[in-house]
Order: sequence, then C-alpha cells, then structure tokens
Amino acid sequence: MPITRRRLITISAAFAMLPAPSRATVSGTRLWTGQALGARASIRIEHPDGEAIAARVRAEIDRLENILSLYRPDSAVARLNRLGSIAEPPFELLECLSLAGAVNRASGGRFDPTVQPLWALWAEAAARGERPDAQAIRAATARVGWQRIKFDATMIALIPGMALTLNGIGQGYVADRVAALLEAEGLTDILIDTGELRALGGRPQGGDWPVRLETGGRLGLRQRALATSSPLGTTFDPAGKDGHILDPATGIPVQAKWRAVSVSAPSAAIADALATAACLMVDAKSLEEMVTGFSGARLEHRV
Repeated sequence: MPITRRRLITISAAFAMLPAPSRATVSGTRLWTGQALGARASIRIEHPDGEAIAARVRAEIDRLENILSLYRPDSAVARLNRLGSIAEPPFELLECLSLAGAVNRASGGRFDPTVQPLWALWAEAAARGERPDAQAIRAATARVGWQRIKFDATMIALIPGMALTLNGIGQGYVADRVAALLEAEGLTDILIDTGELRALGGRPQGGDWPVRLETGGRLGLRQRALATSSPLGTTFDPAGKDGHILDPATGIPVQAKWRAVSVSAPSAAIADALATAACLMVDAKSLEEMVTGFSGARLEHRV
C-alpha cells in the first residue's frame, strides 16, 4: 500500500504508547518512532545494525532539539527569544536562519519566522476561547519583521519584543541532518519522517518510495524530500476557521487560495519552508515562480 504522511504518522502514534524508545518491525523494516520538534517522527531502516543506528539518530535529533525547538525552554532558539540575543550561536541555528532568509526573500517576505509574537497572541486568545482584538494584533504585528534580525557567526540579535519560530522549516532541517548522518555512514534506502518526508535512496526492495499525497495523486520519492502544508491543517478555533499559518503583513490567519500544497526538493528544509510559504502566495504564477527559483524544487500538487 502506498505510504501517506497521515498513515505514517498514525503508525508512529500507535507505537508511541510503548516504552521509549519504541521499535517494531513493519513490512520487514526496522522502525524507530519518537518525536522531533513536537511532531511524531519515525525512521524506517533495514540493516543488521538497525538498533545502533537508531540510537545515533535519536542522539542527533535530541542534539538538534536543544538548538531549534520551542518546546525546550533551554534550547538555543528559546534562549534567543527570552534574552533577545545569543553570542556564538550554534552553526545549525545559523544555517537554518540562512535557509529561512532565502525563502523569505523568494516569497516577498510572506514566509517570516518572526511571526512568533503573533502566533503566541492567537494561541493565548484561543486558550481563553476568544480571538485577539484588532489593537492586540496591531501591537504584535509591529514586532514582526525578518529584516530586523541581525545574525552572523558571532551573534544573533532581535529587537525588543521580537521572537522566532522555526516551525515552518525546522522539521525539514532535522530530516536533512539525520539524512546527512546516515549517508556519512554509507547507508542508503531509508525513509525518514520528522513531520516531513526525506528519502535517502529508494526502497530496500527496489524502486522509489511510493507516496500518496494528502493533496491528491501519487509520486515516487527517491533521494528527495516532500512537504505538505495546509492553512487549516491546525486551527486556533473549534470551528476550524482560524488557521495556524499567519500573514505577517496583516497579523491574521491567511485566507489561502489553496486547501493544501505539496512541494518536493532535494532539501527537506527547503521543501518544508516552501510548502509553508506557498499557503501565503497570492496566485498560481507567484507560487510557481517562488518554487522554481530553488534548484531542483517542484510544486507537486495543490488543491
């Protein structure tokens, strides 16, 4: 049966009830399941040393979460948000910001990781069963703006009140780093799922990894990443009208042209960011131009 992101995540959730780290055999393939940046994560490996490899992968994911995750109060990005600056930032955070900056420019500023003050505002209002009022939205929007970040190898600095979220690129970045770790060990034919899919080679039995897109249709994934974003995939309100992808210009959930967009690319971080940015693009032409501006990136489907 073709793999779907939704099905893969469901399988992972079932095994997550077992003592961590949970492992099982699915279709003859070693499966590790856990979490990465707040999302279910799984790695399918067919190898005699699968258990040792999974342990190294878990250690790498843990290391990256200590840098990129908002779910860990002492991570590098959480400390940056709390303190406003950090000296000698980790290379991985700088690299992730550089990739985010490229997508910010290509999207005309629509992809903007500095929307965290807006996201926090909407989430806090939702917890009270409310929507934020116009004045609060304007105040939070005034603290958003990618161009105000200053970063280099010595320092990352935000203006007072700013904060970052890497939720639109971080899961893909983790997938890329895990793929690099496994590839350096000479391993191939692995499917990595950190919330975004990253194929290192193809299936151990031969051929591409068969993927059924959430947006419809199918494709074969080999040495490539796939990301899908949906404006209403996560919502702030029970009615499902206020989606989690916020327009940095207006401060409100994007009124998207599409229900979901799937993008593939050699880099999972780029695919992740482009899929998120796609939900903010105003028309099909600008969407296509943004995606094709990145080497090897493809718009696979939109609905």
